Amino acid sequence: MTTNVQHLSKQQCLELTKVTSAILAKGKGIIAADDALDDIGRKLKNVGLENTVENRRKYRELLITADKEMALYVSGIILTPETLYQKTSNGVRFVDVLNQKGIIPGVNVDGGLVDLPFTEDVATQGLDNLHVRCAEYKKEGARFAKWRVAYKITETTPSMLSIQENAKILARYASICQANGLVPIVEPDVSIEGNHDLERCQKVYEVVLSHVYKALVDYKVYLEGTLLKTAFVTPGLSVLKSKTMAQIGAATISTLQRTVPAAVPGIVFLSGGLSETDATLCLNSVTKEAATRLTIDKRGSKCPWTLTFCYGRALQFTAWKVWDGKDKNVKEAQEEVIKRSKTNSLASLGKY
Repeated sequence: MTTNVQHLSKQQCLELTKVTSAILAKGKGIIAADDALDDIGRKLKNVGLENTVENRRKYRELLITADKEMALYVSGIILTPETLYQKTSNGVRFVDVLNQKGIIPGVNVDGGLVDLPFTEDVATQGLDNLHVRCAEYKKEGARFAKWRVAYKITETTPSMLSIQENAKILARYASICQANGLVPIVEPDVSIEGNHDLERCQKVYEVVLSHVYKALVDYKVYLEGTLLKTAFVTPGLSVLKSKTMAQIGAATISTLQRTVPAAVPGIVFLSGGLSETDATLCLNSVTKEAATRLTIDKRGSKCPWTLTFCYGRALQFTAWKVWDGKDKNVKEAQEEVIKRSKTNSLASLGKY
């Protein structure tokens, strides 16, 4: 085995860790505003608007121009590439508005899901020209990126081929991001849809995360300059209420302890189809479980990761209903986003 292994420079590592530290500021989380084109199209249709560039811009301006109070609870926002280049109705770049508030701009860089041949699974596309795109996004003002791979739990899925292939894809993405100065958020998303029990979900996540971190190490990814985005370990949605929040918190922390290296600075949870209230309760349960189990255990260890939120629907569901596509409702909708952000800020501290 050769010992002539190239790594990031000390300066590159320092830049990445500064960004992760800022994102993981105490009591703050991330807004996911990177809905896929079809997803935001459905939301716009529900409020009587067409899925146009301008209507997408108007909604995302609502989020980005919310009162500066939002920066007390939000450290970063994930944008689409389209949104990264857009401006407010007054001609100010979205990125500049966010920077003035102290909210870090990020960008979703994956190309969506495609079928993985000869399986019942999917893989994520978008590695082509990722080097070029990451360099452009960094120049435009993005400081972190996100890439999602997806798994579903059935009697036959996820397949080992899917687990291995998606782990390599995540690792390749992460290495490209870091080479271009972007902090990669690594998102292996196990769908909550289904009727699987808590134990089945936990086993799947343990296998998935183990393969992801093996691949990240193989690809020489600087773990201190990454974030993990993952769902809570829960039963399937159709049987979600079969377990208490305390049981979900315990299963989630156990899974993370078994699979996520201590070098990873933070874990940002996705809401993954949970209601606004359930997403907050799950986060509160997980952070309380981490505090009781990891901070004061028999070895005196401390929780190695900051735990917080990276929510889309769980911060914006009510805001969409309040806005209803009407300019007169913008301020009230913004207040709802701030309200949900504050609630989840408390949950990230175990104080909800």
